[in-house]
Amino acid sequence: MRLGFHISIAGGFKNVVSRALERKCETIQLFSRNPRGWKYHALDKEDIAIFRKELAGQDIWPVFVHLPYLVNLAAPRKNLYRKSLNALVLDLDRCALIGAEYIIMHVGSAVDEAAGLERISNGINEAFDKAKNSAKILLENTAGSGHELGHTFEQLKTVIDRVENRKRIGVALDTAHAFAAGYDLRTKKAVAVTFKELERVIGLDKLYLIHLNDSKYACGSHKDRHWHIAKGAIGSGMYHILHHRPLQHLPFIMETPRTNFKEDIMNIKKVRLLLDRRRQTSSFK
Repeated sequence: MRLGFHISIAGGFKNVVSRALERKCETIQLFSRNPRGWKYHALDKEDIAIFRKELAGQDIWPVFVHLPYLVNLAAPRKNLYRKSLNALVLDLDRCALIGAEYIIMHVGSAVDEAAGLERISNGINEAFDKAKNSAKILLENTAGSGHELGHTFEQLKTVIDRVENRKRIGVALDTAHAFAAGYDLRTKKAVAVTFKELERVIGLDKLYLIHLNDSKYACGSHKDRHWHIAKGAIGSGMYHILHHRPLQHLPFIMETPRTNFKEDIMNIKKVRLLLDRRRQTSSFK
């Protein structure tokens, strides 16, 4: 198991490794550009060279890139679909330049579920045809608010089954999203049942990353609000997720609320405390 955070690229990629080290990261996630807009600048070669050299000198891996939030391959509007596809191809290419092995993508949103899921898989197939590298796309499950797709394991499987290059597609499971979508994670039994269902429907071989986030809201609420580790509605279930044996080989990245550096330190200390079985009885105080 490797632990990490989403790291800001503010001021350039040259600042990423130092920020990761401050947070005791063993793996990292980042955006390759502004996550809330379509405009972008070409990557600065010198900046990326510094990042890759510093990264190579540390035990921080793997590296995950997260797609911008506006991307929606399920969109029925041709203009939005085409902009989303172009953004995906661009970020797949940027993964190769950055040295990232995976790109994480929100599944998308559409009123017509069947048509939306088909557009997503078609878009991924086209993106792989255009981006000739080995970066894998990881579909992130959603909380299921509004017309969000990807909030059930069956929907994720539908997309995966239609992707032609099966070696380049997988899943990133967000615990807060899964919980909000109705998958209980509060007890040891509930965690086992949820991941057994994921194994049955999709297969654990397709699970590459855990987004370890507590939830501000209740199970099945369909409200996407991340919260601090073991302080939300999942609570002590965080312990059982961390100790669920089939997940022990995976990277765990936190996207917990952040107003300052201290909150990241608080959360990673909590996770390391939960991982220490000898202190199990006092972990949830």
